[in-house]
Amino acid sequence: MHIVIIGNGISGATAARFIRKYSDNQITMISSESPYFFSRTAMMYVYMGHTRWKDIEPYEPWFWKKNRIDLIFDKVNKVDTANKILHLDKAIQPISYDKLIIATGSKTNKYGWPGQELNGVSGLYHKQDLEYITNLSTKIKKAVIIGGGLIGIELAEMFLSRNIEVTMLVREKSYWSNILPSEESQMINNHIIEHKVDLRLNTTLSEIKGNASDNVEGVLLSDGSFIPCQFVGITTGVTPNIDLVQSSEIEFDKGILVDEYLQTNLKDVFAIGDCAQIRKPHEGRQSIEPVWYTGRIMGELVANNICNRPVIYVPGIWFNSAKFFEIEYQIYGFVPSSETTAHKSVFWQHPDGKKSIRIVYELHSEKVVGFNIMGIRYRHEVCEKWIREGTSLRNVLTELSLANFDPEFFATYENELIEQFNRNTEQKIKPNTKGGLNAVLNFLNK
Repeated sequence: MHIVIIGNGISGATAARFIRKYSDNQITMISSESPYFFSRTAMMYVYMGHTRWKDIEPYEPWFWKKNRIDLIFDKVNKVDTANKILHLDKAIQPISYDKLIIATGSKTNKYGWPGQELNGVSGLYHKQDLEYITNLSTKIKKAVIIGGGLIGIELAEMFLSRNIEVTMLVREKSYWSNILPSEESQMINNHIIEHKVDLRLNTTLSEIKGNASDNVEGVLLSDGSFIPCQFVGITTGVTPNIDLVQSSEIEFDKGILVDEYLQTNLKDVFAIGDCAQIRKPHEGRQSIEPVWYTGRIMGELVANNICNRPVIYVPGIWFNSAKFFEIEYQIYGFVPSSETTAHKSVFWQHPDGKKSIRIVYELHSEKVVGFNIMGIRYRHEVCEKWIREGTSLRNVLTELSLANFDPEFFATYENELIEQFNRNTEQKIKPNTKGGLNAVLNFLNK
């Protein structure tokens, strides 16, 4: 059986690895972005000179040949599902398949702004985006970034590393306020400004202006003001990259529609990762979740299903992590951007304004449902177990030292959080100080 995977990101690469683990089927991966799988989240560090491109390729080139995974560096122009063939851009002969996995990822959102096709306008998602930005950087003195989010902050850090002046336009009243609670959002506002970024909140783009050579020369804002610049970064989110299937028999909405086995409406066609849209998502989860770990889960799961080891897609407890300049960010479970009538949270912030802990719990049951951690590391497995088991707020606070990551080398703050909680609620919770790796392992093995 010949299995063809379109896309070699985390989803496609994981699918290929596990199909090989479970079978001797012929495997072909096709990508027009890069010859080899690479770590997309590490692209910024290549630009900043912290690492080399070959260092963000998790596998040596010989890995693919050794595991009999054929790689084709080409673009798929058309999917002919009736005849089970793929037409490529460079190859004369089409590629036939028995099973097809579509893992084409995302593309940068663009909203039809006048001037968005000018030279010097780009998102930051693909390898080609990084190459484009790198080649232009010697000509850039000032960059304007449209949108906040995680990609926007990465792009700002990249430019600052080369002494390029940055203005960031955020249409909301506070950075990433649709995701972060207000205190954490304000913390990042302050941190962005500390890094000499000109942060413009409640600001929207009207037009990107160019010169006679079609090069960017500035942006016009909705209030009529003008900011001169030589580059405009579009970081207004991403959308599923599904152009390939829009003229095929494969059903799609915002993404390619798949069932709980990640199968499309066609028997032998599957979709995974950013481009996939779950028809019936699990409660509390989105139908499209463009994050690394869900892509990895989908890749392994589709390999099982293709190799006659049927498994239903269960994304588990939501988590994500990122870095806002020096401030690390972790979220586990459910953390609303504003408190709901059914939930409350315990929140503590360090006096330096760069560290905080938020624990969200159900109001009626006091079961903990989420953690939002800024500037501090907590153990993923510990937080997830508390959420999964519906642990009470009191018990979580008492045992909070178990969540500390490497407490021998990093400062801990559970005592401060509990002291504040006791003052605010007139309770007398006492923290259990029996931390350490053995205590963590005993807890996880219960």
